Amino acid sequence: MNTTNKLKIFNDPIYGFITIPNELIFDLIEHKYFQRLRRISQMGLSYLVYPGAHHTRFHHAIGCMHLMAKAIQVLRFKQIEISETEERALLAAILLHDIGHGPFSHAMEHSIVNGVSHEHISLKFMEALNEEMHGQLDLAIEIFKGVYHRKFMNQLISGQLDMDRADYLKRDSFYTGVSEGNINSERIITMLNVVDDHLVVEEKGIYSIEKFLVARRLMYWQVYLHKTSLVAEQLLIKVLKRAKELIDKGVEVPADKTLKFFMDNHIGLESFDRNTLEIFSGLDDVDIMSAMKKWLDHEDFVLKSLSAMLLNRDLLRIRVKKKEISEARIEEAMKFCMERYNLSEQEASYFVFTGEIRNQAYNLEKQNILILMKSGKIKDVAKASDQFNIKALSKPVTKYYLCHPK
Repeated sequence: MNTTNKLKIFNDPIYGFITIPNELIFDLIEHKYFQRLRRISQMGLSYLVYPGAHHTRFHHAIGCMHLMAKAIQVLRFKQIEISETEERALLAAILLHDIGHGPFSHAMEHSIVNGVSHEHISLKFMEALNEEMHGQLDLAIEIFKGVYHRKFMNQLISGQLDMDRADYLKRDSFYTGVSEGNINSERIITMLNVVDDHLVVEEKGIYSIEKFLVARRLMYWQVYLHKTSLVAEQLLIKVLKRAKELIDKGVEVPADKTLKFFMDNHIGLESFDRNTLEIFSGLDDVDIMSAMKKWLDHEDFVLKSLSAMLLNRDLLRIRVKKKEISEARIEEAMKFCMERYNLSEQEASYFVFTGEIRNQAYNLEKQNILILMKSGKIKDVAKASDQFNIKALSKPVTKYYLCHPK
């Protein structure tokens, strides 16, 4: 007889003690697919800027589950009917919403696999777990896909005011030490309600929503789109691209077996099958760091230089501008790089490149944040707020960058 206690407690630095609410959640957390998240950085290479940002996707997923449990409790108190089955599904769906992230989070979507998003891989993991658990995740998958008939439940998983954002802003703010992102997620959740099957925020919570949107904008400029994090992530994409390119040319590039599979094969949506998923489940940050340490001694100048830049934090210079970078400026940087390191134009493109970044704290065209006024009327937060800057936050701001050797 198995007498394992499945109702354990986590001590979380953000929320204090978090209780595992049921046996299904315990079994999901215990599974090797979920345990892998302990080895996946929540913020990629942001620790190169903010030394404390070493928290993982595991931390974040547990935090999201905790906030979802709070949200369910609040909505039930307000006479919103949520069955036990729906509760289990909501908790499972938010717990697993990021399970498909690869090493260093977003960087891998552009290098390890071709055009396969982490959301797609998360769904693959959920379907595999559902098979193992004899259909216990059927409803969780429906909610995760956003097709469940009770729309507010889909919004709690994925929307402009979901439990994912409510956790990562607060958590990332804590671990980076950037206090501008410290939102009052508990206050926001306490103000939630449901009208006509849509998630709304009661009027007295409007200032917390304003703070949430401003915090999101500031966190993107100060943390997620910080120029050093940006250049580091681009270098990581470039180093893996170079490794693949060399392998395609028949050059030996050492790597652990799991990473080697993704280096040797071009994996896209069609080829991401159950076997690929199983191999992917063994891939984490350690594989990438280990490979780059091996590549420091590689004969290829590009591969070893890019690896050294990341491992030693001796990165490229990055310039961020409000206007597009001129062709003349790019050509000048390319010429300098080619002459200095005796590189071809194709090789120099690994060290000189441009791109753009976009920040939009609130999207007026996508699952709006609705405010329930005391009069009973429902208004979009941009119209309900007396702060002009909420409308300003809904306009996307685009900036352009150029990376080149120092």
